[in-house]
Amino acid sequence: MRIYVNVEDNRWRKYRIDFEKIANAATGKKYDGSEASITLVNDKYIQKINKKYRGINKPTNVLSFELGDSVLLGDIFISLDTVMREAKQENISVEEHTAHMVVHGILHLLGYDHIKDSDAEKMEKRETVILKKLGYKNPYTADSGVCTDESCCPGGRTIGVFKRFFNSGFGRTILYMLCGAVASLGFAPFYMWWATVIGILGAYLLSVNTLPGHSGIGKFFRVFPFGAFYAMAMFWWVLNSIYVVPELANQFAVWTAPGLIGIGIAGGIIFSIPFLAISGTRSNPACRPFVFAAIWTLVLWMREWLLTGFPWNPISNIAIDNIYIANSMSLYGALGLTFVIVGLIASLGEIIRNRRNGLNWLAFIIFMMFGAIGVLYGIKNIRVASDVTRAQTPIVRIVQPARSATQKATHSRIVAMQNANYNLQVMASLASEDGEHELVIFPETAYPFVMMPGDRMSLAQFLAKPVIIGSNYFADGNMYNSLLVASPDGAVSNVYSKSHLVPFGEYRPFGDMIPTPGMLTPGTGPEIIKMNLGGSDFVFAPAVCYEIIFSDSLVPQGKTPNAIINITNDNWFGRTPGTYQHLDMVRRYAIESGVPIIRSNYSGISALILSDGNVVASIPIGQPGIIDGAVWGAHRTVYRKLGRDMWMIILLVVSCMATIWMFDVSRKDD
Repeated sequence: MRIYVNVEDNRWRKYRIDFEKIANAATGKKYDGSEASITLVNDKYIQKINKKYRGINKPTNVLSFELGDSVLLGDIFISLDTVMREAKQENISVEEHTAHMVVHGILHLLGYDHIKDSDAEKMEKRETVILKKLGYKNPYTADSGVCTDESCCPGGRTIGVFKRFFNSGFGRTILYMLCGAVASLGFAPFYMWWATVIGILGAYLLSVNTLPGHSGIGKFFRVFPFGAFYAMAMFWWVLNSIYVVPELANQFAVWTAPGLIGIGIAGGIIFSIPFLAISGTRSNPACRPFVFAAIWTLVLWMREWLLTGFPWNPISNIAIDNIYIANSMSLYGALGLTFVIVGLIASLGEIIRNRRNGLNWLAFIIFMMFGAIGVLYGIKNIRVASDVTRAQTPIVRIVQPARSATQKATHSRIVAMQNANYNLQVMASLASEDGEHELVIFPETAYPFVMMPGDRMSLAQFLAKPVIIGSNYFADGNMYNSLLVASPDGAVSNVYSKSHLVPFGEYRPFGDMIPTPGMLTPGTGPEIIKMNLGGSDFVFAPAVCYEIIFSDSLVPQGKTPNAIINITNDNWFGRTPGTYQHLDMVRRYAIESGVPIIRSNYSGISALILSDGNVVASIPIGQPGIIDGAVWGAHRTVYRKLGRDMWMIILLVVSCMATIWMFDVSRKDD
């Protein structure tokens, strides 16, 4: 191994000590490619370090700072004043006692400790063997000058208790669980972005320090709790849908625990991959952030293809309330901003582990530069979105009836008919209020009866205005979840059917293995609908419910509609985090695409959203009401020109190039 010696007290120079020979005797051939630094100081210098990092205001002989890295082992500080005193007491030379301090310090870097008697005995035996090879006597035959009060060991006796706990398999599992749960708090409705940073950073440091040396399956099971608790803390609200209707609860409540376990297993598998990718690398640590960020982003990209996909809560969404950072998604997209944020977290972790490595700082600066470029482009996107000289959409009326799920659905045919008619009256009453609007937009499944080809929309006839409304639509022997466009006479001119169906809610991904409330047929995909309103063409892209969370899913290539109309029903999730997070996913899509969004929700949150993600008007959860207004600023962003998949390729290429370059630079430095 290589030893870098820093002399802070020139009195050390008169002693001829081969630090590298001693260190290699302590480590053996297993660590031939490793490095450590030894700083030679005096009592005044080491006392300051001891006080700052150990809370012990007195000098000591040796201090070891383990990095937990198989290449960069850590730093050792040795005080000449204390070594001279102890050597005199033991009647040995300064060189011999210094050799003991080097061996003692190196063994600490390799994970040895002497807090427990059994560990101390093991460490002392190892020191004795090494020193004998170097030609020195057993230092423990008499009182030793080696620290006996734990002052030279990280944390002392008190912290040692915690260290032993968290070094155990159970302790690390608890840490990973905590990191995963904490990391989920950066998203709506909490917006504690710093918690996500801390959670991922903690798991990253834990993985780099403890995963190397274990088998592949061992590494997987060690890091699995992070992803499991991260996923369960973020997505537990999905199971809330089981309980909003009593009849459904009676049938599906038994699936609550299996559902939560399934979410945890899926999350544990998915989010363990980035940590496993960096657990065995022996390259320069500055390479790891690029590998980690790229694999994390790749995993999210692949998640969009699983079943019908569930690209919920990319890390970029923790920045959604910072308009300048969030608008970098108009350049990079959600995956690109996720890459930048995760890379910053990982590079910060490497700086914490070894701030003396200049390449670690360079990696951090590179990710900061990516972030700065994104913010600069985001500022431009904000300017375009606020350009009121652009053509506005017509004034539309969004209707939010805010009827509960039990007021919509029931297994009693008589009660269902009564509820359906009453709900129609509520919507008609809200929609018929005076106003200057040219179009009325109702939410997903707002029309309580099944529509078929040739049927007329009664609400449009009653209002004598064009209507967009969600309804179940039956055609060619198939049932669809559809958005219908009806003219004032009730004639249905366009039917758009949802293509991204919800697994376990709208279709059975595993056949009849798990019961599912509905079995719907997917639509054919994105399309553009044109309406004539007030003598002008209004062009929009339709989206039903959670289709809005898929990048590149709604606007056909080369098209720029005036707006996206998203009809949805978050009744199933009530006031849980899912409802707030769904709105943030809509805001994210507006930024990525550069297209404003008109969102009608059955029970909140309905909103008018500009193409910079800014919500100009909204109706809270559970509150009936209407919004009359317009959106503007539709344009084509760089992200939409390149697309999600092209950006994924770019991110992978950038990561590979940066990793190769960093590795090459580190080898030249050697």
